Amino acid sequence: MKTQVEFRSSKFPPYEREEEQINPGLWGKRLAEYLVQKLSDKGIMPEGIIAEDWGYYIPVQNEGFKLAICCGHQNGDDDEFLCFTDPSTPVVKKFFRKIDATSQLSRLTETLQQILSSDPEIRDVTWTEPR
Repeated sequence: MKTQVEFRSSKFPPYEREEEQINPGLWGKRLAEYLVQKLSDKGIMPEGIIAEDWGYYIPVQNEGFKLAICCGHQNGDDDEFLCFTDPSTPVVKKFFRKIDATSQLSRLTETLQQILSSDPEIRDVTWTEPR
């Protein structure tokens, strides 16, 4: 299942001193804020934005297991970004059982695809399976 997407856009420059909050060369708070708004508009309810050392973690409301979008700038050109889901695969192990996350991940990735493909300022959208 393709749960990782790379794209290019100059729409999400870093905030002043943002790189000091996570790591040099990494940012994505504007992207995270954009995704929170767009996901909410499409009925997926984010539960905030959490800064990590690699970018931003956006948990979304979900019953039964953690579900989130992770996003941020990639090393390289200033317009390169990456988003991926957590979990990254459709099988979630919780305690001693497995949970099928296919429908939740499909809904989340399809919504993210709609958001990215409908914005003319976002280009070169490429979906891949996690490594």
